[in-house]
Amino acid sequence: MRVTGISADRRWSESMPAAYERYLVPVVFRPFAEDLTARAVELHPRRVLELAAGTGALTANLLTAAPSAEVTATDLNEAMVAFGSNRAPDAAWRQADAQRLPFPNGGFDLVVCQFGVMFFPDRVQAYTEVRRVLAPGGRFLFNTWGPLGTHAFEVALQAGLERAFPADPPRFFQTVPHGYADPAVVAADLEAAGFAVEDEQELTLQGRAVSTADLATGYLTGTPVGAAIEERGDGPAVRATVIEEMTARLGPEPVTAPMTAYVFRAAA
Repeated sequence: MRVTGISADRRWSESMPAAYERYLVPVVFRPFAEDLTARAVELHPRRVLELAAGTGALTANLLTAAPSAEVTATDLNEAMVAFGSNRAPDAAWRQADAQRLPFPNGGFDLVVCQFGVMFFPDRVQAYTEVRRVLAPGGRFLFNTWGPLGTHAFEVALQAGLERAFPADPPRFFQTVPHGYADPAVVAADLEAAGFAVEDEQELTLQGRAVSTADLATGYLTGTPVGAAIEERGDGPAVRATVIEEMTARLGPEPVTAPMTAYVFRAAA
């Protein structure tokens, strides 16, 4: 199956979590996890549910910053749950679909999600489930990436992919991570699920990577775009082309680049 379609682009293989954690989390995800954690702590949560927890970058921060809170971390992908439960064992980990949450009504006072809502096939249904499991007055706190052009690392990466595959480059980054980048659409989806949007902010943080080679390795082996490259063949040549293009665009190592996201807080 071609992994450029939406459904296939949501698949994560068992080999991805380690590369994702090693190469992408410190550079791309940890800065935003720290921001989301600070916002969560201000709400003084007691029972926290995390959706699309991945390898546990946000989970670990929450456990440290809010030690008295009970944290339940979920992900649709079993490989992520297995990895995350080892990384942040003090959370209760569970495989779960955000559109069909296996939890009772009103069981949490805060639901958090870091860069996961873009992967939900039916976001209104997922948000409706989030509202169901929140106690009255509970909060839903999450972030989503801005347009691809506001994420300099991934602009450079996509340029490398287009150079490697000029006729049919993988479109994962445009269609999924950056495919839900209109705040008005996000707010409308939340309101359709019965939420009141309390706060919406655009946030730009700097990512810092030791090398473009590490970044390329993370993106090409730690995300679903890797399957698209495997199916097209000649992985080593693609990696070399992507590294060359990213280095030309991002400059000498180490590399620093801006990344923009939107942060939402909604009340049940």
